[in-house]
Amino acid sequence: MAELGYVGLGVMGSAIVRRLLAAGHAVTVWNRTREKAEPLLETGAQWAGSPREVAARSEIVFTMVTNTAAVQAVTEGPDGILAGLERGKIYVDMSTASPANTRELAEKVAAVGAQMLDAPVSGTSITVEQGKVSIMVGGDEDAFERAKPVLEAIGPKVFHLGPTGTAVTMKIAINLSLAVQMLAFSEGVLLAEKTGISRERAVEVMLASVIASPMVAYRGPLVLGHPDEVWFDCHMMQKDMNLALELGRELEVPLPTTAVTNEFLTAANGMGIGEKDFAVLFDVLAAMAGVETEVHA
Repeated sequence: MAELGYVGLGVMGSAIVRRLLAAGHAVTVWNRTREKAEPLLETGAQWAGSPREVAARSEIVFTMVTNTAAVQAVTEGPDGILAGLERGKIYVDMSTASPANTRELAEKVAAVGAQMLDAPVSGTSITVEQGKVSIMVGGDEDAFERAKPVLEAIGPKVFHLGPTGTAVTMKIAINLSLAVQMLAFSEGVLLAEKTGISRERAVEVMLASVIASPMVAYRGPLVLGHPDEVWFDCHMMQKDMNLALELGRELEVPLPTTAVTNEFLTAANGMGIGEKDFAVLFDVLAAMAGVETEVHA
């Protein structure tokens, strides 16, 4: 069992901490708002006063925050993670952030004698709870081997992809497809619905067909009604799409479906529904087709 630290207790971060606690690890946590930590403190997590204190008390410290700026906010400065790291410790960033920033941060971690891994997760809070997520890892092989048993407590599929930055790049490559699939699924549902097939029946049949990827299987039903809990809102998804488009320009890889889908996310934000799960891409397209939905009646 290891002394672990976790910074960033959103829906995914909290789900991961619960799994680590269930596996018997000691976990020290910090979040910008302590309120989100309270349920975890009740189940055995320990509170720290700053990201620096989390790192100082941990063998392996994790972060999962919203974007590149948030990673910088919790790692830099006198109260940041870098200030609490020392030789022999491992810092694991599970955020989906800029690969370039990830590589720069790894150099700063190495300068204090520690090692860094980027280890984003592919899945949702539900698949974390079920132990079905996959984890992509970039960084030194020896740091990966040391952290692997802990990562396997989060999810059974752990892939080492190469140097620092490769894992978060892979995560961006995966995430661009999530929204593109959702938009394509929405097109199919609306086409069927406007011929007279009920939306419920169209969703049922499409989820029983060859197009029902794991993502479509758990997010497709959201076109019938949006849950109170938001898994992955439009703002977060657009952040990842913009990272993909930036990489596409840098690497000269055209991403036409990503670019088009990104504009639908912009439309969702403009319609005032950007705080909802990105499944509201259906509602944006439905509004264009003159079809009423739960959020656009």
